[in-house]
Amino acid sequence: MAKKIIIISSSPRRGGNSDTLCDQFMHGATDAGHSVRKIFLRDMQVNYCLGCGICTTGKSCPQKDDAADIIAAMLDADVIVLGTPVYFYSMSAQLKTLIDRCCARYTELSNKEFYRIMTAAERDIEAMQPTVAVLRGFLDCLDKPVERGIIYGLGVWQAGEVKSTHAMHEAYEAGAAV
Repeated sequence: MAKKIIIISSSPRRGGNSDTLCDQFMHGATDAGHSVRKIFLRDMQVNYCLGCGICTTGKSCPQKDDAADIIAAMLDADVIVLGTPVYFYSMSAQLKTLIDRCCARYTELSNKEFYRIMTAAERDIEAMQPTVAVLRGFLDCLDKPVERGIIYGLGVWQAGEVKSTHAMHEAYEAGAAV
């Protein structure tokens, strides 16, 4: 059965390593017959959460940016792919900002399947565990999330270096196996 997939690429570089793996995942999922939408966060305006609390009163966020549309797309999806470069052993600021803005509707993000795509200059998979833990912290706040997998693009720094790694095949196969 075809699923709705949203891929959130938080790389600040179009065609950067994590963005390239997001594209590979998308190709695999599309080839398998799934409906896929990719959001490149750099092209969107997502402001920081103001901590005003208005969203906790049942009213919508007073900020007029792209966050509400992105979160609505996440709610509509069956599968959510979070792609990020790893900077200083954590996710990109772009992805963290979006996650913070999920505050108003995170209780509605239930029964979603999640994949994570992470790239780093670091070669040791153990060094990626702080980022895994932070992203898992987001999932721990959701109702019945299903962690499907993590694709690691390790030892890549310059844009395009990931193309010569096994992560390209892993990303395609993960998308195809959704």
